[in-house]
Amino acid sequence: METSKKKTINNTMAAYLRYLKLERNYSPHTIEAYNRDIMKLNSFLVQKSIRIEEACLDNLRDFAVSLHDIGIGMVSQCRILSGVRSYYRFLMLDGYRDDDPSELLESPQTGKHLPEVLTTAEVDAMEDAIDLSKWEGHRNRAIIEVLFSCGLRVSELVGLRLADLYLDEQYVRVKGKGMKERLVPISEKAINELMLWFACRSEMNIKAGEEDYVFLNRRGAHLTRTMILIMVKAVAAEAGINKTISPHTLRHSFATALLEGGADLRVIQELLGHECIDTTEIYTHLDTQFLRSTILNHHPRNIRKE
Repeated sequence: METSKKKTINNTMAAYLRYLKLERNYSPHTIEAYNRDIMKLNSFLVQKSIRIEEACLDNLRDFAVSLHDIGIGMVSQCRILSGVRSYYRFLMLDGYRDDDPSELLESPQTGKHLPEVLTTAEVDAMEDAIDLSKWEGHRNRAIIEVLFSCGLRVSELVGLRLADLYLDEQYVRVKGKGMKERLVPISEKAINELMLWFACRSEMNIKAGEEDYVFLNRRGAHLTRTMILIMVKAVAAEAGINKTISPHTLRHSFATALLEGGADLRVIQELLGHECIDTTEIYTHLDTQFLRSTILNHHPRNIRKE
C-alpha cells in the first residue's frame, strides 16, 4: 500500500541524524540541538494531524508564528527555522519527497548585535589581576592569553592537546566545528605564558588518559567550558571591567584587533575557522605563511614596541 511506503518520523529522523553525523560531520551537541528543533516542529504538526514529511509551506509558516507567540526569542527562532530548512533539504535531496517546502520559509529579522569586545589594555588588566601565588594562576593567564592571541572558541581551547602545539614553529593546530582542522599562529607572549604554566603542570598528578590535555584542573583532568566561563568572569570582575564578559569575548576581541589593525576580513575568517556556506571555499586556498604574516603584522601581541 502507498501509505505503508511512506517514511515515518522515526525513519526520516534516524536517516537525517546519520546524515548530520557522517556527511556533515557535526558534533554530538549540534546533532542533539537539531534533533530537539525538529521534534518541536513534529509536536506542532501532530496537534494538527499533519505528518512532518507531508508538511507544506503554510504549515511551516504557522509553526514559525507559534514560536513567536509562545515567547521564543528571535535568535532562537532563527536557529530552529534553520534546522527545519536543513531537515527538508535533506528529505528532498535523499528522495523522501519531491520538493522542499521550506525553500521560501523566512526567518525573523534579528537586527545587528555588536558583541562586547576588550581592548588590549583591558586584556592586560585581566592578566595582571590574576594571583600568581595560587597554583592555577599561570594556567589562567595562559588561558586568557591563548584565547586573545589565537581567537579560539572555548570548546577548541578545552580540547587542545600537547600534540597540537608547534611552539618552535609558533603554530597551534585547532580542531574546530565539524572536526575541521586549521593552523593558527601563536604569539610569543602566549608561548611564554604557556611555558610558565607547563612548569607548574609538570608537578601535578595527572589522571590516566588526561596526560595530553594542555589545560587541567587541580585534580589532573581536563577543564570544561563552564570552568573556563566562571574563571574568565571572575578575573574580569577582579580587574574592574564592567562589561558582559565570556571566553567568546576574547575571541571577538582577537578578531576586532586584527580588523582594526588592517587585516583582510577573509584572513580573519580563516583564522577564526568560520564556516560560511557561500564563501568557505575562498579561504581554503589561503597560504599558511600568509596567515602567519597577517597575524604577526596586525595583532597587538605581535607588534613590537619601539
